[in-house]
Amino acid sequence: MVRPDWIAVDWGTTRLRVWAMQGSEVLENRSSDKGMGSLSRDGFEPALLELVEDWLGDQPIPIIACGMVGARTGWAEAEYRHTPCTPLDPQRATRPQVNDPRLDVHILPGLSQIDPPDVLRGEETQIAGFLAQNPDFEGTLCLPGTHCKWVIITDGRVEGFHTFMTGEVYALLSRQSVLRLTIGDAKPDRVSFLEASAQAATNADMAAAGLFPLRAAALLNGLTPEQGAGRLSGLLIGSELASAHPLWHGRRVVIIGAPELSSLYAGALTQAGADAHQLDGGELVLSGLTAAATALTRNT
Repeated sequence: MVRPDWIAVDWGTTRLRVWAMQGSEVLENRSSDKGMGSLSRDGFEPALLELVEDWLGDQPIPIIACGMVGARTGWAEAEYRHTPCTPLDPQRATRPQVNDPRLDVHILPGLSQIDPPDVLRGEETQIAGFLAQNPDFEGTLCLPGTHCKWVIITDGRVEGFHTFMTGEVYALLSRQSVLRLTIGDAKPDRVSFLEASAQAATNADMAAAGLFPLRAAALLNGLTPEQGAGRLSGLLIGSELASAHPLWHGRRVVIIGAPELSSLYAGALTQAGADAHQLDGGELVLSGLTAAATALTRNT
């Protein structure tokens, strides 16, 4: 029988992941498709209990949670801490009301920036996990995804960050615009991607000017869906690199995210002359949650 001394929770929009923890050791892990986006406010506690109830004893157990569970439409809205600041402060976690007294839930706060206005939620835990393993890091973290976050790290603090909606724009264009007839769900061809990203990284206007030619090239020149996907992705990511130039130029950059998407960013950045390194972000959330649990225990 698994009896953890605390439970780690990563609750995103589409997925819920939980780990039974003994200190920093994982005893067991589970997941479900009951992400924030599919739940009403009174559905969060039952969704959590479905996964963890047999881990619970008779006494309250600390549950450290991050991600969209703390969004305005989540279980309970967690605050945004203003940067510059450390990535995590578990003492400022939000404590949602629960019906089961065995659940001692702490939802970690996100981060915000006033000028230019920006917010992040969930990535702060990945950042904390990275810094727990690399405490002397100075430079920029790039966290690709639906919304890509560029985060400046100095002295173990988040100095500032900037969000680009590149992944969402790609999804909209490839699935809902005329380009769906050219690209659909094709995987990006890497050669086409690198060619387009090189063009757009030095001229951000290429992203807008090069869109319809993708459809025309499919009709006239035999452009394949994979080549079209590569060029579209390259134009958008290259344009992002052009806009984010002050955030990565002359800095060490670590790309944290899913391997396939991170590889595209790493290729585009290296081609543009950046000192870029790729890291799988899968385990960093758990490392950050562990750091938060340790800090919470130390201060109680």
